[in-house]
Amino acid sequence: MKRMKQTIPALLCALLFLSGCVSNRTNQAGQTGDAGQTAGQEGTSAAVQMIDYNKDLTPAARDDDYRTTYEIFVYSFCDSNGDGIGDLNGIRSKLDYISDMGFDQIWLTPVQPSDTYHKYDVDDYRAIDPAFGTMEDYEALLQECHERGIRVLMDLVLNHTSDTHAWFQAASDYLHELPPDWEPSEEYCPYFGYYNFSRTQQDGYAPLEGTNWYYEARFWSEMPDLNLSNEAVRKEIRDIMQFWLDKGVDGFRLDAVTSYVTGNEEANVEFLRFLTETGRGVNPDCYLVGEAWTDRPSIAALYASGIDSLFDFPFADSEGVIRQVMNGSYKASDYVQALVSEEAAYGAAYPGYVGAPFYTNHDTARSAGYYAQDDGPVTKMAYALSLLMPGDSFMYYGEELGMKGSGKDENKRAPMYWSADPAALGMCTAPAGMDELQMKFPPLEEQLEDDLSLWRWFKEVIRVRRAFPAIARGTTEPVEGVSDESVAAFVRSCEGQQDVLLVMNLRDRAATKDLSALGAAWQLAAVLNTNEEQITYENGNLSLPAYCIAVLTLDAGQ
Repeated sequence: MKRMKQTIPALLCALLFLSGCVSNRTNQAGQTGDAGQTAGQEGTSAAVQMIDYNKDLTPAARDDDYRTTYEIFVYSFCDSNGDGIGDLNGIRSKLDYISDMGFDQIWLTPVQPSDTYHKYDVDDYRAIDPAFGTMEDYEALLQECHERGIRVLMDLVLNHTSDTHAWFQAASDYLHELPPDWEPSEEYCPYFGYYNFSRTQQDGYAPLEGTNWYYEARFWSEMPDLNLSNEAVRKEIRDIMQFWLDKGVDGFRLDAVTSYVTGNEEANVEFLRFLTETGRGVNPDCYLVGEAWTDRPSIAALYASGIDSLFDFPFADSEGVIRQVMNGSYKASDYVQALVSEEAAYGAAYPGYVGAPFYTNHDTARSAGYYAQDDGPVTKMAYALSLLMPGDSFMYYGEELGMKGSGKDENKRAPMYWSADPAALGMCTAPAGMDELQMKFPPLEEQLEDDLSLWRWFKEVIRVRRAFPAIARGTTEPVEGVSDESVAAFVRSCEGQQDVLLVMNLRDRAATKDLSALGAAWQLAAVLNTNEEQITYENGNLSLPAYCIAVLTLDAGQ
């Protein structure tokens, strides 16, 4: 069923509708907008409106790539054996937490053997780093995830290996033994062709100590770049992908896809096409998402490969669309227009693409640090702008707690803030070299008790995202006359599903919007509040407190 997205994405939504999976939630007061609908309920038990108002929302059934994904930096997430290092069994112990938050897919940063804490310099593509556990632990994690309906993405690092990888060691030994005036031969050492060697110093090349040779290593001298046009290397990659897919991995996150062949977009598209076809050849449901840290036109060009998804960097990080909207540099309406422009660009390149929105990851500063004076609302709304984008939405561990971390990479990968007690069960020790960080918001153990905590907000946003299939699967249409500097309003439409109207107040002052021109069929279906003030919808007038989101639905066919 999943591969049908390659032809007509909207058909997936129609199938979901026919299977009876749509939430189709009506206003809990049983009223329409014209009848004086409000979001309040008699007998409300929580001070925060969304707690009771959204409680009956349930996830729509799904069997496609439009997931909600939790990125886990394995080293720092949860320690199960007391050595201070996060591990696979630690992740297994937190699967109930992950599932309860609403995530139905996880992406694990590399788990293969490596001398570094981050593991992006792989020593052995078919093994598990002993610090993280055993292959049996990994297989058990896969099984338990699948039992919960959670898919697992493996980080596949193909641009480079470790310089201690057996392939590079064999090539290095060969060149050390080769007489200076002899030409190398892949017949004698096939591994020479696995990397890009040169007798002359070039940009991005490092010296091979003890020889007159240099090798390409764009990221670090201890990460030699693979020659990905070499057929023997491609056979190795086919075998690696088959190995993990046979174990039950659901797909791969592809590292550094713009660096496969430096400065050669056409070659990168071709290699992505090879990877996509290889994965689907093993398992038609293999899902691939690539890290393309570049601009919108370049991402669109890479989608011509037919890859499922590419991370949406133009919206992310401290300089992306979301931050610019929330700090007032862009208008709220600019967010809507950016969505429309992006969908057009990517859809033209590959109609079957699935967007991959994210706001932060293990390479970027954490979002709580973007807004120094904010005590929660701005940070909440900013991440909601990402989570409510269409596609397979990705979220970095700890963002649901408002963790901080910027500057050096180690700071961005701090231990998951389960507890204020660093010796508490499951807590990890900091990566070596991490600065001492003072967290801005409380640990999970305290946020669980607060209806206005970041943790509660993230849980409710994901609940809304999963309850209305059109949010993730639909296309965006601006609502003219409603969007402005402060308010973003747009309809997400998907064939066979309820249309969903999202109205977001992105500023620190209340706003009222007249929606009567849209017709009487719209009804308030869910609310997202950052404070105790209520969203109301009466006689077509939608009243929005500061920093909140109203979700309205229109039945298909209306």
